[in-house]
Amino acid sequence: MGAERPIRVLFVCMGNICRSPMAEALFRHQVAAAGLSERFVIDSAGTGGWHTGAEPHAGTLAVLARHGVDPGPQRARQLGAEDFGASDYIVAMDGENLRDLGDLRRAGSAHVSLLLDHAPTLGTREVPDPFYSGGFEHVYRLVDAGCTGLLAHIREREAL
Repeated sequence: MGAERPIRVLFVCMGNICRSPMAEALFRHQVAAAGLSERFVIDSAGTGGWHTGAEPHAGTLAVLARHGVDPGPQRARQLGAEDFGASDYIVAMDGENLRDLGDLRRAGSAHVSLLLDHAPTLGTREVPDPFYSGGFEHVYRLVDAGCTGLLAHIREREAL
């Protein structure tokens, strides 16, 4: 990764099988397209551990495939206390996850935000959970816009 320390980005949703793995894959795709893969370590986690070890939801995998985005070998994992010190940016999918992050954080200097705060023109701050209701294509569009804005924010902040 060269002489520079990688920028570590962690996406967080509730179970780490729908939204956060989608964001991880999309952000990795965008970072690669920008020629910055060697500058980033990108991961995702869930605030809950119900799906630990599971692959992303079939709806997430299908929408990523339709858009030509490789999900990679993702497996769900639960957020740990060490993630706050190991991450530079922790990005939550909705307000409930953001509150959970605040409750779980004990230390670390990671910048914590909502994904859609990086896409203010969308008019919403929440990426809805498609686990029960579907809507994976809509969630994909929101996550794509949020990741685009997040990458621009990080590039400006980190002078990339």
